[in-house]
Amino acid sequence: MSDGNEAEAGRGGASAPPACRVYLISPPAIAAPERFARSLADALSGGDVAAFQLRLKPASDEEVLAAGRALLPICHAHDVAFIVNDRPDLAVRLGADGVHIGQSDMDVRSARRIVGHERDIGVTCHASRHLAYVAGEQGADYVAFGAFFPSPTKDSGHRADPELLRVWHETTEIPAVAIGGITAENCAPLVEAGADFLAVSSYVWRHPDGPAAAVAALNRAIARALARRLAAPS
Repeated sequence: MSDGNEAEAGRGGASAPPACRVYLISPPAIAAPERFARSLADALSGGDVAAFQLRLKPASDEEVLAAGRALLPICHAHDVAFIVNDRPDLAVRLGADGVHIGQSDMDVRSARRIVGHERDIGVTCHASRHLAYVAGEQGADYVAFGAFFPSPTKDSGHRADPELLRVWHETTEIPAVAIGGITAENCAPLVEAGADFLAVSSYVWRHPDGPAAAVAALNRAIARALARRLAAPS
C-alpha cells in the first residue's frame, strides 16, 4: 500500500512532497455484495483512494469470501489496494493485497507467516506509540492510530490526539493511518500533523450526495491541508 512518499526515501528526501491519502473501510455489514459493488465503484470514481479494507466483523468466512470476490476486482481496476480485516488466512485465499489486525488478534510475526512478505500488514495501535513501536519492530507495514473523533461505526474506547501523529511522523518511517469519525470537515489537523492515510467509513457510505462526492470532498480537504503543511515553517 503506497503512501505516495516513495521518492522521499522514508520522508528524508526532498524530491517529493509529503502526501496523505484516503483509506476506505467497508460498512460493518454488506447484505448484497453485488449491489454494494456499485457503491464501491462509485466511491472510487470520486478521486484518489489508496486502499479499501473489507471489515465485516460478524460475518461468516463464506460471507467474507463472497464479498471479497465481488469487490477485489473493482479495487484492482482502480489501482486500489484490497485489505482484509482480522483474517490473514482469508486474505491469502482471496488474493488480497494485505491484512489489518487488531491488538486482540494474532501478532505481526504470526500473521507474516501466513501472508508472506508480498502482502502488507497493518496494525491497530489505538492511542499508543508503544504499541506502534512494537508493531514496527515485528515488521508491520503501517500502523493505525485512533479514534480521533467519535465514530458512528465503531466505539474504540480510545481517544488519540493529533500530536501523536506529529511525533510519529517526525521520528519514524512507518506510515500512519488516522481513524475514527474522520470527515472532510474535521480532517485538516490530522493531515497537518503528518497522517499518511485517513481511514473513513460512515462519512463516505452515508454521505447525502453519495460516495463519489464524499471521496471528492475528502481529497479537496486533504489538498488544502497539505498545502498548509508544506507552507508551515520547519
